[in-house]
Amino acid sequence: MTPPDASHNRWSDLDRPPLNVTALRRGLLRPESLWRELEVVETTGSTNSDLAERARSEGLAEGTVLVAEEQTAGRGRLERSWTAPPRSGLFFSVYLEPGDDVPVERWGWVPLLAGVAAAAGLAKSAGVDTALKWPNDLLVTVEGEERKAGGILGEFAGDGIVVGLGINVSLRADELPAPTAGSLALAGAVSTDRETLLRAVLRSLEHWYGGWKGAGGDAAASGLQAAYAAGCATLDRTVRAELPGGNSVVGQAVAIDGDGRLVLSTDDGLQQPVSAGDIVHLRGAAGGLT
Repeated sequence: MTPPDASHNRWSDLDRPPLNVTALRRGLLRPESLWRELEVVETTGSTNSDLAERARSEGLAEGTVLVAEEQTAGRGRLERSWTAPPRSGLFFSVYLEPGDDVPVERWGWVPLLAGVAAAAGLAKSAGVDTALKWPNDLLVTVEGEERKAGGILGEFAGDGIVVGLGINVSLRADELPAPTAGSLALAGAVSTDRETLLRAVLRSLEHWYGGWKGAGGDAAASGLQAAYAAGCATLDRTVRAELPGGNSVVGQAVAIDGDGRLVLSTDDGLQQPVSAGDIVHLRGAAGGLT
């Protein structure tokens, strides 16, 4: 007889073993490392919400990492939900304090930095080319089509910023939440070992964050602006920006500016920077979706 709580048993899916927190701490929490504390919980609503609440109420050390095997109320941008089967992906948040080294007006680069770091870490550890859709989506190619395999959410909390990442790792086609979704496994990953992937992404994040912070948050001087542009699938395409308030603008995405905004060149010859909004990739002026 199958026990009634089999779906929540740590070993109920042998293809998706639990994370080994001892091994992760041993590999990541070094004296010279950014990462100071790492916790893995079986399930939670949202790692971002949990860390943000702790940062506001009790304070956190920079470099705190919270990982969940399952999120029941994961959040994306614009409060969209993010759900996936237990242990099928990486669901984690980190707490960073750029502090006095970086002017607050430059902190908006942190989620974009996390995207660059995640793409680099996944390319190295999973062997999957991961592109960036402005501002905070991770794209992979599945059967010749761009699919969203991950997302990033940043929010101010306490004296710093909490950055959450959700990455679909082993989701099968019948488990995808939407036809536009994908996973590393479906994109042909050479490894779906979540410990390997998590270590790679966190080490990449440490590298990029250290360089950016050391440059005073200057995205150009640290190489971050160029790296984001090089990996951004949104650039050089016709897109529709759906702006807060219900307005929209169509144009060619021509640049990422020094503030991390997407610059659109519109039909009337103007260049319009977009700081927030949903971006829809279009095949051309006719408006076919990609």
